[in-house]
This record gives sequence, C-alpha cells and structure tokens, in this order.
Amino acid sequence: MSTSHAHEQHVYLNGEFLPMIDARISTQDRGFLFGDGIYEVIPVYQRKLFCFAQHLQRLKNSLQAVSIVNPLTDQEWLNLFNELIARHPWEDQFIYLQITRGIQMQRDHMPADCLQPTIYAYTNPLKPVAEHILQNGIQAITLEDIRWMRCDIKAITLLPNVMMKLAAKSHGADDALLIGRDGYVNEGTASNVFVVKNGILFTPPNGTRLLPGVTRLVIERIAQDIQLPLQEIPISEQALQEADEIWLSSSTKEALPVTRLNGEKVGTGKPGPVWHTMRDHYQQTKTTLLQQDTV
Repeated sequence: MSTSHAHEQHVYLNGEFLPMIDARISTQDRGFLFGDGIYEVIPVYQRKLFCFAQHLQRLKNSLQAVSIVNPLTDQEWLNLFNELIARHPWEDQFIYLQITRGIQMQRDHMPADCLQPTIYAYTNPLKPVAEHILQNGIQAITLEDIRWMRCDIKAITLLPNVMMKLAAKSHGADDALLIGRDGYVNEGTASNVFVVKNGILFTPPNGTRLLPGVTRLVIERIAQDIQLPLQEIPISEQALQEADEIWLSSSTKEALPVTRLNGEKVGTGKPGPVWHTMRDHYQQTKTTLLQQDTV
C-alpha cells in the first residue's frame, strides 16, 4: 500500500474504520474549539505494540486528570489498535490516538453533562532515525518553558510546544530544552531529557512539569540492568552546559544525542560512549519485550 494518498490510509473515528480522506469531525467538537482533549502515541515494532500496558496507563491517567470518562475497555483499546496495524502494510508503525470531550453545540467553557467523547486514531510508518543523526547527533538551544503547569497530562493543547519548536528552528537548531522559572530543565518540546556526567546518568524527577515518558522508563530499566548509575534529580542550566552527553528520549525517536547546545559542543561534539551503549541495549531490549509482549 502506498502512503502518497490519504484515501489509502484508514483511520478509526467513533466506532468506525474508514479512509482517512473521508474522516470528518464536527466544528463544534470541544477539541477543535478549546483544545479540550488528550492524546497518546504508541510505537509498533514488527507489527506489535511496544509497551502497550504503560501507554494505556498513561492514557488513563490523562483522561482521569481532565475528567473525561475512558470510553473503551482495555481489551477494546487493544482490539482497535491491532485492527489499525493489520489494515496497513508497515512492519514498524506509530499509532496516534486523540480523545476529546466531544461535541457541544453551544460553545461554553463549562462542558455540558453527558457528552460523548470523540475518539480518533490512525497509524503511520515509523521510520528509523536518520544515519546522519546517529553519527552526528542533533543541535538544541535552551528556552524559557512557557507551557502550563500540568505537563504530566498528555494534552492536545500544544501551541507553546509549537512556538518553541519554531524558535529552535529560527536559531538553526533541531529542538529546544525547556528551562523552568526555577532555572532547572524540564524536558524537550516533545521529549524527556537525560544528561551524562562522569559516567552517571541524570534525569529530572517526574512531576507536573514534565510528561512521564514510556521510553524514559525503558531507559531507566536498562540503566538498572547494565548497572549504569542513574539519579533522578533537578538539572540546572549550568549542568546542561557542563554535561558530557545530553539525550532526548521519545516514543518515536527512542534516544537522540544532543551534540551541540546553544552553538557549543556537548562533550566531544559527537554522540558519546554512554549513548552508544544505551542504544545497543535499547535495540536488544525492544526484541526481548516484544517477545514477552509486556514490559
């Protein structure tokens, strides 16, 4: 199947599988009018969902946090995603799921009672990270974190992230590391942050300022397995500048090495040895977890 035409992809919308080109959502949907909804992204390797239980739990946490009733059972979610995977030819995919509070004909900040959530899901091919990034890493800048105070919710209201991504691009960078008002890094525009210093791996502690990443969880478990020292502590902007290595982790990119920060080299200016070790073990762990079909 070619992906060059939208009608050749199928999506799930409110109980129905249909060609993407035919999918329609009401202009009165609260997701469109208010950004009133949440989303989840799940990687698929070898046609199998990766860390499904963890992604599903994060989905449930986001729904609960914004008081949207979970519209499906665990098995129904699993069936939905597997059907999407089966309808497309790619061995490696990523599923995007969005749930809004639903349609409300009269625009009002206060949601009406008993709204029916809108469920939309589709899948795209999951392409490997480009070889030049694996060899050379990416560039990043630091920016003030202008987002809201509940970044642990995977909300669809991502305008600040878009603005900061554009700001990074305008500075010739690939991404931005977001610095809170307290001077500590929270995360990237769409990723968690890891720092290596003197052979120790550091990452900011979970909380309302950052999303609890599933890939981050996998990296932490690998670190424990290979006896790589790991500390969850606040990371200052100065610590970023003095880091031997910096990584950005996400479901679709795994862990990317940041080799230049604010125009200056990170470490040697090339992906570091700890990142190479982690990448090798991550690939092995993917295979193991897929065989177990669980984490």
